[in-house]
Amino acid sequence: MKKKTGFTLAEILITLAIIGIVAAITLPSLLVNVNEKAWDAQKKALHARLAQAIGQMNTLGGYGTYTKGETDAETVDTAAESFILDALSKVYKINNICGPDKLSSCGLPSKITTLDSASEITFPTKMSELNPKLLNGQHYEGEAGDMADTKAAAFESVNGESIAVFYNPLCASNSSVDHHTTNQMCVNLIYDLNGTEGPNQVGKDVGFITAFYNKNPVVVAPVPYNTDYASKLPQYSESKETIDASTACKTTAEDLRLPDRDEIASIFINATLVNNLQTVGAYWSGSVTSYGASGLAWYQNTTNGYRCRSYRSNTLSVRCIKK
Repeated sequence: MKKKTGFTLAEILITLAIIGIVAAITLPSLLVNVNEKAWDAQKKALHARLAQAIGQMNTLGGYGTYTKGETDAETVDTAAESFILDALSKVYKINNICGPDKLSSCGLPSKITTLDSASEITFPTKMSELNPKLLNGQHYEGEAGDMADTKAAAFESVNGESIAVFYNPLCASNSSVDHHTTNQMCVNLIYDLNGTEGPNQVGKDVGFITAFYNKNPVVVAPVPYNTDYASKLPQYSESKETIDASTACKTTAEDLRLPDRDEIASIFINATLVNNLQTVGAYWSGSVTSYGASGLAWYQNTTNGYRCRSYRSNTLSVRCIKK
């Protein structure tokens, strides 16, 4: 007679308990990774569609009316809503348009978590809530354009994204005296890829896209790293051989790079959403120039909003973005 063997009920229950514990530990991180990959793909597709649509417009400035009164009740502001209705909807498929003060009707959350995960903030509803320094009105002589504190409007795309539009009808075209970020910013979009569903966090399902220049627009969609590079580095060494700021990004992670001048300007414009940008300082871009002198590169000043050129051997901060 051969003795029959098998698992006891207790052994089976212990095994199932172990499998359940391991699944409880690993599944959330796996789901996060799956979600983030899906969001990254959706972000790139959204950026491509909007860049193509905005590129078809002859001009980005001048839509709607903005006349500031002494009180909010006396202020006439049809800028963002008119831009969506009279311009964007002509080149981009839109399901629903929501005017100022009705952003939630287009599926936008009332609260979002900042990029650094440190704060939950009320969803911005007007230009100054993106970054109060956008309205400081500083310009160099000869510069055109300004920034109006217009209210946001919103729309829902046919692909299911909810998108708030912050519009500057006074934006100027690119020029050789391109020294102030707010002169050139025409449209800033804050999107939520899945509406009011979670996590409603910048860098995950929430992000921003910015269109610069009234004519021949440039549309950027930077996804910033959640902190500055650990130390301040010059963009180039004194010998001009090594791009230290770029290697700083690659050293941090393989999927990071240095932003160009419009991308770092977009990050500055959306400082409230990022939440941990330096308020007094400057960030390198990867955009180099020989205008006026050799060995210069563009940087974004976060103290006053200027973007200027500096010698590449100087020391400034670095904020990387995802490739």
